[in-house]
Amino acid sequence: MSARAPAVLLRVPTPPAWIDAAVGSRDLLLLDHANCEKKAASTALSLMFAYAEDLDLAQRLSRLAREELRHYEQVARLIAQLGIVPRRLGPGRYAERLRRLVARAEPAREVDLLIAGAFIEARSCERFAALVPAIGAPLDAFFAGLCEAEARHERLYLDLARRAGGRAGIDVDARIDAFAALESELIGAPDDLFRFHSGPPAVRGSA
Repeated sequence: MSARAPAVLLRVPTPPAWIDAAVGSRDLLLLDHANCEKKAASTALSLMFAYAEDLDLAQRLSRLAREELRHYEQVARLIAQLGIVPRRLGPGRYAERLRRLVARAEPAREVDLLIAGAFIEARSCERFAALVPAIGAPLDAFFAGLCEAEARHERLYLDLARRAGGRAGIDVDARIDAFAALESELIGAPDDLFRFHSGPPAVRGSA
């Protein structure tokens, strides 16, 4: 079984140490995955409210939000089937740090929010593809099935960003480069928390 990862935005692959940590932390992986699907739906809805005058954006993101919620329901069923006890997890650094780069003023803010969404979807797709040969059943088939949707979501966000940037005269490629540099740093730098979008686990020194 295999799945293709997107090659549009990402500059670095997921470190093998993160894959090893994910395989050894299946319960935590799925619990945070469920959170990510809810956050993805929430992000799409937030953009629909923020840019309500753009009916094309609203319609496309409405479909995306519905798909993200279906994915959440699928993850929730797996969590129940595998006997994983649900619990609240704090957020990792990834999305929060990406959003620090988002411009505060419009129209640059809209472009940056859409670019950040594209990177989150792209990395999700890449991680699912990287996990497929390592994670084992039943998650391998499930993750392989998600790759196509995540790649499609990446393209949607990127298309919306380019369209918004074109209207506003913003250099979208320059903003993509800025987000790519930060995203690569976050994926490669050691991370104290294991999350779906975290960097490789920090190595604890001996006392």
